[in-house]
Amino acid sequence: MISNTEMIRIRRQMQRRIRDVVAERRRARMMEAHHTDLTGESAEPDTSLTTTV
Repeated sequence: MISNTEMIRIRRQMQRRIRDVVAERRRARMMEAHHTDLTGESAEPDTSLTTTV
């Protein structure tokens, strides 16, 4: 059985990972927007690599 302190530690670790992913995605969007401002290219992702069902 998982102790209360271990559950708190796991929850904090998960929240930290989520914050890291959100921050990384935000940085990627900001870099893409900045790249678009400099080059004038579209910031839309390449949809040729995605599949449709």
